[in-house]
Amino acid sequence: MFQFAQPNYLYLLLLVPIIFLLFVYSRIVKRKNIARFGNPELVKTLMPNYSSSRPVVKFYLLLTALTFVILSLARPQFGMSTETVKRHGIEVMIAMDVSNSMMATDVSPNRLELAKQLLSSLSDRLSQDKIGIVVFAGEAVTQLPITADNVAAKMFLSNINPNLVPVQGTAIGSAIDVSIQDLTSTSKAGKAIILLTDGENFEDNAVAAAKLAVKKGIMVDVIGVGTPQGSPIPIAGTMSYMKDEQGNVVVTHLNEEMCKEIAAAGKGIYVRADNTNTALNAVTNSLHQLATAPIENQIYSTNDEQFANLAWLAFFLLVIDMIIMERKNKWINQFKWF
Repeated sequence: MFQFAQPNYLYLLLLVPIIFLLFVYSRIVKRKNIARFGNPELVKTLMPNYSSSRPVVKFYLLLTALTFVILSLARPQFGMSTETVKRHGIEVMIAMDVSNSMMATDVSPNRLELAKQLLSSLSDRLSQDKIGIVVFAGEAVTQLPITADNVAAKMFLSNINPNLVPVQGTAIGSAIDVSIQDLTSTSKAGKAIILLTDGENFEDNAVAAAKLAVKKGIMVDVIGVGTPQGSPIPIAGTMSYMKDEQGNVVVTHLNEEMCKEIAAAGKGIYVRADNTNTALNAVTNSLHQLATAPIENQIYSTNDEQFANLAWLAFFLLVIDMIIMERKNKWINQFKWF
């Protein structure tokens, strides 16, 4: 299929007829001036080296070269070329806590947003790997099946919010179980689950789930989000905080002990997230210990660029224009060509 990658440059072609009309006008004015000077035939005898055709030829060469330059700027594309790229990497499932407690502001801007920023940076470092996303609160849901599409992963990460899971609570064990099921059991690539949570687990046995992951050859890294000192949970759209049944303001704390137990059971690391790259670097180094394997062959199709051909044509026309002189060449005229 033929197309222009930068079609806006084609508007410059409007200059071509304008320049042509200006040239015609200048020729008419020049002839009138010569006629005022005297008889055109007599004037020619006074200028034996004058050529009336060469300036016209040079003008058309320049105008054609300008047209080719404009067309090359528009980047004409015709035909397709394909390139197959073999990717070696690992498989990583990201389990993100989206319970109400992740809206606490003991870290800036809040726990959930900090976790999303960290994972966005991490996905850039996992560009050669497969990534999947599980979100959990009182239950776990696969948000993005394992994929090599890094762009899609970042898009899904940006849309994560507590409304994705209607059942509130914190079921870390369920999140690990769902992540295990989503990882490719037949792949020889190293596998890992990255768990981002404040560690307030109320629903199931997360440690047992982490041990099960290890039995299946899956490492579990835990990133703690929040602070042990804790913070109230703001209610969106209001100036108040969540309260318990007795009317007391709920203060949520980062349960580092639980996070460390899960990481130890999963043969991974525990690190607390903050506004530095400490957690990002630690998790990246942990993942680098896993063995890579062929995970996908990607075929890239690109349009063949044709602008270089037009640029070369414009160059040759300009060279010819430089060679041709406006006046007759005495040395060439000595030869009897016919």
